[in-house]
Amino acid sequence: MPGQFVINLATGSLSFSFTLSAAHDLKKTIDELLLHLKTKEPGKTKPHAPTEYQFTGDVFFEVFCNPNIWPNPFAAKVLVTLRDDRIRVSTETELTAMIADLDMYIEQQS
Repeated sequence: MPGQFVINLATGSLSFSFTLSAAHDLKKTIDELLLHLKTKEPGKTKPHAPTEYQFTGDVFFEVFCNPNIWPNPFAAKVLVTLRDDRIRVSTETELTAMIADLDMYIEQQS
């Protein structure tokens, strides 16, 4: 049964219906992104493809991050988009904040 996934932003939050299996898929995608960000050595790492995650439920949810422009996971930001046929919201949030929100959602839903 879907729960409400809340993404906390610097100036508010986004909340939408999200499934636990989708949350685990997003977690896997973010873990791969973290691996790319943690193993970067300036001047020695070949570029990585941008990370994209998409989920379609009551709304379309997308997370995008280009790991090549961030020096480490603590500096990284992700672009979050929520949309349906009537509204579209795109905003940027810190990767570490999204990880905390996702971990909390998984813990509450498990």
